[in-house]
Amino acid sequence: MSTVPATERLGPRSQLRARLGDRILLGLTTLGALITIALMVLIAYRIFRGAHLAISSFGLSFLWHTVWDTNKGVFGAGTLLYGTAVTSAMALIIAGPLGIAIALFLTELAPPGVKGIVVSLVEMLAAVPSVVLGLWGILVLGPFMADHVEPWLHDTLGFIPLFSGDPSSSGLFIAGLVLAIMVVPIVASICRELFLAVPRELEDGALALGATRWEMVRGVILSSSKPGIAAALILGLGRAIGEAIAVTQVIGASNSPEIHASLFGGGDTLASRIAAQFQGAVTKLQISSLFYLAAILLVIGLVTNLVAQVIVRRFEFQRTGAD
Repeated sequence: MSTVPATERLGPRSQLRARLGDRILLGLTTLGALITIALMVLIAYRIFRGAHLAISSFGLSFLWHTVWDTNKGVFGAGTLLYGTAVTSAMALIIAGPLGIAIALFLTELAPPGVKGIVVSLVEMLAAVPSVVLGLWGILVLGPFMADHVEPWLHDTLGFIPLFSGDPSSSGLFIAGLVLAIMVVPIVASICRELFLAVPRELEDGALALGATRWEMVRGVILSSSKPGIAAALILGLGRAIGEAIAVTQVIGASNSPEIHASLFGGGDTLASRIAAQFQGAVTKLQISSLFYLAAILLVIGLVTNLVAQVIVRRFEFQRTGAD
């Protein structure tokens, strides 16, 4: 049997409309892609143009220089990079396993009546503005941790440098917890969709062969969802790295933060420093240094996305090769 294209079975006017619709669709989608590329180029151009003075003045030493002194005109991102790395890593370490566990509970264990309530609460948590979470961190989370949790950690694990400092209601520890709260809904929602996409036949087959529920989860659900889980974690990491308002409210930043091992001490991050000082910046060098921080954040975001794509493609390649 010969197959006749659908457009040839239509009348002349219908064929013209179909072709015109295809051309309009192609034009709109191409325009949207070009606009996205143009926006990214313009954003990168404006940021690096604003950072030109700081780049020419400090060079790459700006990355590890630890002094930020507006009076002397000396600026460095070393302590800010350290604070960003510590708070983001802490948020991912807490939110990653918790988000995956929530997703597994919702897809495999939760009763139907409980499932709907928990899903709604997780989605509502993702919709809470960051400034509200920061305010809650100042008024509720920070004092609670300083009065109950941090003293216990200091007394029990004080021999570890991470918990050797004096308890405080603000600092890297509180900022990491607030970021973890913000990352959990992202990881949980993405992982839940991934787990629901796993064919039910594979799960039933594993159980029918005698696997326990945990063996089925580990061998079928988690194994087949590795690329998506990795992408979800990296997406959550990007959210933590770029958060500014909530971190500024709870991190206890000073004008010249120091690098210290204790999580209980104050600090600062790249995004927090930009949000806190850009409006009040006085000198051109200070403004340019803040643009330099924004350029570093832009590069980190680009690298993070590239790493996520590489990880997903590698897992997909391994799965294709195994099949």
